[in-house]
Amino acid sequence: MTKSIYRSKAPLRIGLAGGGTDVSPYSDLYGGAILNATVSLFAYANIELIEEKKIYLQTMDRQEEQQFDWSRELPIDGKLDLLKGVYNRIQRQYGMPETGFKLSTYVDAPAGSGLGTSSTLVVAIVGVFAEMLRLPLGEYDIAHLAYEIERNDLAMAGGKQDQYAATFGGVNYMEFYGENVVVNPLRIKQQYLFELENNLVLYYTATSRESAKIIEKQSQNVVSKKEKPIDAMHQLKHQAQLMKEALLKGRLHEIGEILDFGFQQKKQMAEGISNTLMDEIYEAAKKAGATGGKISGAGGGGFMTFYCPANTKYKVIETLNTFGGFVKNYQFVDHGLTGWSI
Repeated sequence: MTKSIYRSKAPLRIGLAGGGTDVSPYSDLYGGAILNATVSLFAYANIELIEEKKIYLQTMDRQEEQQFDWSRELPIDGKLDLLKGVYNRIQRQYGMPETGFKLSTYVDAPAGSGLGTSSTLVVAIVGVFAEMLRLPLGEYDIAHLAYEIERNDLAMAGGKQDQYAATFGGVNYMEFYGENVVVNPLRIKQQYLFELENNLVLYYTATSRESAKIIEKQSQNVVSKKEKPIDAMHQLKHQAQLMKEALLKGRLHEIGEILDFGFQQKKQMAEGISNTLMDEIYEAAKKAGATGGKISGAGGGGFMTFYCPANTKYKVIETLNTFGGFVKNYQFVDHGLTGWSI
């Protein structure tokens, strides 16, 4: 007997501008704007139906696994919660047949790396259940559902951009007003995209961080009406607008400066976004020829991105390699969440 296997994959993203303005309560009070692009690093989810009435969960990259007798609800206890959170919500909202299955996942980048790994994984898992159950969900539905599972059901701190980037794919300018999210796909000329891809160096600092703590500080600063952090977020929203114009009009020589402007502003948002090591890496990259860069995600570790015009990237890479991390190759991808079955 051939077993049914369902699969899905969703791309990780590089944030280019506006990072942090998609986080509540800032986005609820003032509206946020972000520009990001999906890259050829993915989160994968697979479901295999089995004869026995059991549920097997495993993360292939982190080598964690759990098994349960078939049940409508799995315990949220700090182990494989993203997998269980999605299952519980799908079961509650759509109902599932009493069939045993194995759910396995894999992510191309480590957790806490700043490329939106957790949210992208949730999107991939929602996608594989949607494929299996033939759920009639559009892109906005899937992204919103993934957001609700992560932020409400599992009470994990974070913004809204990652779920939408992973679902839609491509280069997007996103606007956030309270619960409303509008995704504007940007039609950037292919040559501008190739040049951006050529000049942007993605560097893993070989440190990860817990984004939730930094995001909580950031949210607290908005609640306490702290002027400096709020003003920094206004500036980052403006940065997203500047980045959008530079990319659409092919003014790529401005991108390094726009990133540099954002880097200085982002550090004002909350403590822990940058640290001595990251500042040191940033300065060294600029000395080697980068015109600007940014910390990916909430900050505090993970990936950094640098814009290296002309032929400066080789010297920048050589310099970055002395800090003990590594440069990650990637391409931009224009497709978002994809599901299929075999």
